[in-house]
Amino acid sequence: MSDHDEQQPVPRHGKILEALAQAERKVFTRPAPKSAKAQVKFLLTRAKGSTKALAERLGVSRRTVERYRAGQLAKPQKRLQAALVEETESEWQPQVKARAREQAATSTGMMVRVVAYFGFTANGSSDDGRERTILTPISPTYAAEILRLQEAGATDSELHPVVAEAITESYFTEWGTRAKGLRADLTDVRSIEFEF
Repeated sequence: MSDHDEQQPVPRHGKILEALAQAERKVFTRPAPKSAKAQVKFLLTRAKGSTKALAERLGVSRRTVERYRAGQLAKPQKRLQAALVEETESEWQPQVKARAREQAATSTGMMVRVVAYFGFTANGSSDDGRERTILTPISPTYAAEILRLQEAGATDSELHPVVAEAITESYFTEWGTRAKGLRADLTDVRSIEFEF
């Protein structure tokens, strides 16, 4: 693998997917490894010691993985550092994350804080669309759907309508007690955070 291949940028995740990953990181009971050497060693245990598999996963050469494991290299370039952090955190404490996800999907739901533009569709609505800051719970039913879609590899644009429906249900229609038939469209997300 050439140096050019090793310097390709990591594809960015959308805001919703990143917010879900952040929510998972908040449930860790111990901090994930921070140094490149510790991250590589941890990821190698998850890859059953295969430097080839880890190299492919990180988008680097096998020799690069071996040099980080041996401590010959210590400070990765930004792209590799981002990949190490992302891969380590995605593999870190899987049982803790699974328990938090299961609880959100079956009993507690999630909280969402979002700053976004909400447009509305309803009969007789006089509330024009505008940017809003909203903090509201998401029911376990919607939490389960959001987490299922995330697990299935959904994109941010595929998650937008489900998140919009969840927010509409809890915030705008208050669980179906007002504004029947209202539909809110979530666009131009400035920031979003989830909490299990």
